[in-house]
Amino acid sequence: MSKNYYFGIGRRKEAVARVYLQKGTGEAQVNKRKLTDYFLVDPSLLEVVYQPLKLFSQEKNYNLLIRARGGGFNAQAEAIKLGIARTLLKISPEYKASLKAFSLLTQDKRKVERKKVGLKKARRAPQFSKR
Repeated sequence: MSKNYYFGIGRRKEAVARVYLQKGTGEAQVNKRKLTDYFLVDPSLLEVVYQPLKLFSQEKNYNLLIRARGGGFNAQAEAIKLGIARTLLKISPEYKASLKAFSLLTQDKRKVERKKVGLKKARRAPQFSKR
């Protein structure tokens, strides 16, 4: 990839996505695999990933190179979406109002709550037995 690209980073749960946008024909790679092959598990995640680009009809104008790690496929798709939105903001600051209106610049800070001692899960207590 040549030096004329834009960079953004997105995070969700334990997933981190580094997104590189470059003027091009709309090709997309995640971890050196085609985007469609990477999200074969759930093709609806492609809609999530392309949401910021579709907002401005730019999905065919930029090539995507993405490095994603951690979390599951859903969290990675959300992280990629945030990374693309942040990168578009660097390309053109006029996009900010639209991206904010669709809450594409908001990072979802929710994480998995830790399991507590004496409980079965984070909040699930053992079943009470009278006898």
